[in-house]
Amino acid sequence: MPRALEATGLQAKGLQAELKQKVPFTSREQEAYLSLLRTADALQAQVEARLREFGLTGTQYNALRILRGAGTEGLPCREIGERMITHDPDITRLLNRLEDRAFVERTRARHDRRVIYGRITAPGLNLLRELDVPIEKHSREMLRHVGQEKLKQLIELLELVRGGQAFHRRDAKSAE
Repeated sequence: MPRALEATGLQAKGLQAELKQKVPFTSREQEAYLSLLRTADALQAQVEARLREFGLTGTQYNALRILRGAGTEGLPCREIGERMITHDPDITRLLNRLEDRAFVERTRARHDRRVIYGRITAPGLNLLRELDVPIEKHSREMLRHVGQEKLKQLIELLELVRGGQAFHRRDAKSAE
């Protein structure tokens, strides 16, 4: 137990206890940041396990959903990368794997042969339709204990965090 806590007779709790960390966090920002990472990792691991049952990774699932939302015209590879929930530096390889399984197809743009469009195929759409209900159910189960009002607050807080200057700098750098 940390000496500061030991002196007060308090036990470490929350993330500090989960991490078996003996020294308190240096700041609330550090604790919030690490708690956010730990929570995202735990949620992502659960979703990844569910997606493995269907032979997909979270990144592949995300790309398929983006392409389904894009409709029949598809999207340029660069834009697929911009819309990904987690950054993937190699969209080409990601699309190669999906194309090998006939879930997507790629074509060159007529207006600029350097631009490659990704489009979801009928088998890709069928796979997503098969996944829609179980993944939605899984999402609800993972967060059901939080309650609707707290979920709304959580969404607002996360949007506030994403709206901070650190995100704007990262986006500006990645656009260069």
